[in-house]
Amino acid sequence: MTRLILARHGQTAANVTKELDSRPPGRPLNELGLSQAAALGQRLAGERLSVVHASTATRAQQTATPVAAAHGFDVQIVEGVHEVYCGDLEGRSDEDARAQFDRCYHAWWNGDLDAHLPGGESALDLRARYVPVVEAITDGASDTVVLVSHGAAIRLAAAALLGDTAETKYVPNTGLVILQRTTSGWALEHWDEASPVRGDVTAGGSPA
Repeated sequence: MTRLILARHGQTAANVTKELDSRPPGRPLNELGLSQAAALGQRLAGERLSVVHASTATRAQQTATPVAAAHGFDVQIVEGVHEVYCGDLEGRSDEDARAQFDRCYHAWWNGDLDAHLPGGESALDLRARYVPVVEAITDGASDTVVLVSHGAAIRLAAAALLGDTAETKYVPNTGLVILQRTTSGWALEHWDEASPVRGDVTAGGSPA
């Protein structure tokens, strides 16, 4: 039965400063982020993987590299699974920008999936580009598929794949959301609620 591991990238400087960094290629991993990526590679070394994918963002590809290397794979880059685009708020970390982002972010979890970030995307926009990619990369897979992506994107896409029936949570740096395909769709197997490696910023940090 097909399994999908959605992994958030390791920490970047933008996560620490709460900068909204959604446009690829974006910021690279910082020193802690590189350590988190290495630890993720070790964590998933015993899994039966068929492929390791990453978004077009540098931080996602850097995080995926140790995972793929542990299995003798190259990282496969896919379009459409980058972070939800922050539009006019891109690159900002001031209180007003964060407040605008948080209002939209909370609107999504309260069911207003059409709420848009100023000049940016809605939850529906994210789902429309992300979910078809998931279906394509898992179609016919016999072993586990890994996709390294981004915090808000993973949370929004996982909710869509689960039919909005599961309670979703913040995804920490290198946190995993593991789904299993069933005869009726996708089911939740595991959701990391805390960072696997110490030093991650809290849910108040940048989800990108």
